[in-house]
Amino acid sequence: MKKLFILSLIVIAGMFTTVSAQGPAASPASKTIQTIGTTEITVAYSRPSVKGRDIFGALVPYGAMWRTGANAATKISFSKDVKVEGKDLMAGDYALFTTPGKDEWAIHFFKFETPGAGDYGDKTPALTVKVKPMMMEGTKVESFLIVFDTLRNDGGEMDLLWDNVAVPIQLGVK
Repeated sequence: MKKLFILSLIVIAGMFTTVSAQGPAASPASKTIQTIGTTEITVAYSRPSVKGRDIFGALVPYGAMWRTGANAATKISFSKDVKVEGKDLMAGDYALFTTPGKDEWAIHFFKFETPGAGDYGDKTPALTVKVKPMMMEGTKVESFLIVFDTLRNDGGEMDLLWDNVAVPIQLGVK
């Protein structure tokens, strides 16, 4: 009995040692909650930083699907049906992926699966829309950021911002 107790203490101590040895994530987690009209939108993602690197067309290649953040798939939840760039998307939880391009980005919404899962490449998105990126001359965003702007009762804009690129995505609500 005493041996079992000591063994249990060693296992528990080992678990705490492993947890406490982990430092902060290189790309910290972030969560944004925005209400537009009566629709609540929640975005949970990780925020990688530029750290002097070339980002779009290099670290994040043009024409390749990106998980739009770091560490795990970015999760976006809509409490009610919405329109994304004028196209219908049902209420629910989605993994947000993008395919960056110099002149056009594809924005993909996949039904969200297991938290932490990042491989949606073989899945069919619930919705894909195309948008135009904008260069932010004279402005750099060091850590990737998802914000909501131009809010109205019937919609607004969700912006993906990183380095010197802004990707505006129009959202509509009922």
